[in-house]
Amino acid sequence: MNLSTPASFDRALAAVLPAETKATPAPPTRFLAQGEGRIAYDDSGGPGPLVLAIPGMGDLRSQYRALRLPLQQAGWRVVTMDVRGHGETSARWTDHSARAVGRDALALVEHLGAGPAVILGNSFAAGSALWAAHEAPQRVRGVVLLGPIVRDAPPSWLTRAVVAAGFAGPWRVAFWLTYWNSLFTRRKPADHAQARAALAANLREPGRMDALRTMVGLSKADTEALVARSRVPALLVMGSRDPDFADATAEARWLGRALGSEPLIVDGAGHYPHLETPEQVLPALLDFLARVGRSRDAGPGQ
Repeated sequence: MNLSTPASFDRALAAVLPAETKATPAPPTRFLAQGEGRIAYDDSGGPGPLVLAIPGMGDLRSQYRALRLPLQQAGWRVVTMDVRGHGETSARWTDHSARAVGRDALALVEHLGAGPAVILGNSFAAGSALWAAHEAPQRVRGVVLLGPIVRDAPPSWLTRAVVAAGFAGPWRVAFWLTYWNSLFTRRKPADHAQARAALAANLREPGRMDALRTMVGLSKADTEALVARSRVPALLVMGSRDPDFADATAEARWLGRALGSEPLIVDGAGHYPHLETPEQVLPALLDFLARVGRSRDAGPGQ
């Protein structure tokens, strides 16, 4: 299979042009038993190399809906998973760290027997992608980091107070959804209202908000220490107006230097550049996938 042919590239681009998210039906949910719970995932199937996409905290695996079809049309097998505590994955876990989620991803790759994989991670799950590549480099071709949060930012006393109050009462789902909604700074996808309703319904399930609150409070110091040691091929995508950073462009450039990767900075986009502007993210993503696909065709490490 030649993943870099102009024809396959053009077909994939046509799936997202003009610039509007096209929701495609997700494959049925499957489950992988993992320690104290089970991980929910879906799998497009097919003989192509594997892309495994991991959403960030407080969100669902459906956030990759704009990428699924074009990646399949470019010849990739696309799998998306819900992280611990979220979506259809078990709600209650003792470890919600990025590293633990990275190990879940590796267990899924092994279960599918389809590696090495390219792992996509949004927000805190960018750290999960880096941890997976660090712990099992033979199973990971490369990583794609979308709006990556891989280090702690010193919160102000006001931020700490707002978060504590926001998670303290029966308004906590509304609090999170208001914050989540603010992360789309350039434009919202056409099916945003449906996605918001699905997320709200999921967060109201027992244990979901407790898991999210735990994740919000976790330090990322271990992931930050890992960054300088990372040797995996990486594509870094950041929205220039990502509200999670005081200066998103500066954060992207710091991480790009550390990983040896020139970041793609999407002007005006927020925390979900792959949903807000898939027509800008997809060409870079397909190019990266073609390059790491060629570089690893001869086997791990080639």
